[in-house]
This record gives sequence, structure tokens and C-alpha cells, in this order.
Amino acid sequence: MEKYGLLGYPLRHSFSRTYFNQKFEAEHIDAEYVNFEISDIKELKNIIKENINLRGLNVTLPYKTLVMPLLDEIDDDARLIGAVNVIAFRKGSFGKLRLKGYNSDIIGFKQSIEPLLNESHRKALILGTGGSSKAVFQGLKQLGVASTLVSRTTKDFCITYQEISPQILEQYTVIVNTTPVGMYPSINDCPLIPYERLTPRHLLYDLLYNPDETLFMKKGKAQGATVKNGLEMLLLQAFASWEMWHR
Repeated sequence: MEKYGLLGYPLRHSFSRTYFNQKFEAEHIDAEYVNFEISDIKELKNIIKENINLRGLNVTLPYKTLVMPLLDEIDDDARLIGAVNVIAFRKGSFGKLRLKGYNSDIIGFKQSIEPLLNESHRKALILGTGGSSKAVFQGLKQLGVASTLVSRTTKDFCITYQEISPQILEQYTVIVNTTPVGMYPSINDCPLIPYERLTPRHLLYDLLYNPDETLFMKKGKAQGATVKNGLEMLLLQAFASWEMWHR
């Protein structure tokens, strides 16, 4: 039986484990997907040694960047983003195992937001500066949308939430939330932006998917904005992971 898994810490819940095990059962694939909850990325070596039938891994927080030095090869998109969330197991010379890192975040995000973009969506605000924000930044860039990151504190190449003025919102008609603000159980929280300045020209995209409609999305919808959560992105990432493992 082939084995796949998720690398991270902590792993309170796992969409990937549920999705892939349901896929394996439905498609009669002799495989299983398990969680590898490790407190140190150096434990990856033991996981590989102890699971000889392991064929691929997904990577989540806090290891998307930390895992990169342990890999033999990194895909161009993942290198640009500076984060890996898929590891494919390859056979190299003389049967030696080689690990190649990919980033499926950018694929899932691009494919899910592209149908919603129109000629008025030329600039975007990305709320948050974590690993997901980097994938969103590169994805929007590849779609021809220039982005500015928004941080709670002053950082290079970012603006703060306090600097989001009415003038900025007139220009930046795409807003992507890459933070955990508003995720269950904190469903009454939302990023602090001037929602009253939003219009039907705006597109609000939340990487969160629990709850289905975050307060960020509700406040945008109340102003006539187009809104979308991150569930489709998550599904598309999973599709991309499977393809990356079997190239």
C-alpha cells in the first residue's frame, strides 16, 4: 500500500487527510494518507526512513520554508514564493531517493480567482505577510495584478491597516485575506479595513473556508462587492498535489 501524508505542527484538523482517504476509497486506490505531526523539521529524515512506502507529502505550518534546505530540488514557483507545500518523491541515479518541492498554493489560488477578475481589477491589497501571502502575491502577479501587502506593524514593502485610505481603496479593487482572522471559532472577527468604502467594483477573496462566509466576506457583500472563500482553492491545491506526486 502506498502512503502519502501531511507534515506540520500542530495538526488539529486536516482537510487533506479526509479528502485523500475519501478519494482513495472512492477510486479503489490502494493507498492511505496520514498526518505526521512533528515538533522539529529534522524529524523528516526519520519519517522517510520509517515509511518506505511513502510516495509524497503535503507541508503546512510551520514548515513550508524550513523544509526547503532539506530538499534535493525546488520548483521555480516554489523558489520564487519562498515556500514549499508539496514534496514529491523521485528516484534519482542508482535508485537513490530525491525530494522535489513544489507550491500548489499558487495553482489553487490562480485557478480559483481568475474567473472573477475583470478589467477593473488591476491592483490588489493582500492582508497578511505570512507564507500564503507570498503565493498570493506571485499568483496575482502572473495574472497581471499588482499587489501591496498589508501588515499590522510597520515593515519594508508593506503598508499598515491604518494606512488603507479611501483613495487607496479606489485604486485597489481586489482584497485578499491571507490571515487567520475570522476563522472558526472566532467568527465575529474580521480584518480592520474601512468596509464602508467598498463598492460593487471590489472583489474580496478570503483564503479561509470555515465558516463558509466569514465576517470579512459578509461586510464586503453588504457593500455590493463580489466575495469568495478559499474552499475551491483548497480543492484545487489537492488536485495539483496528486499531479505533482505522479509526474
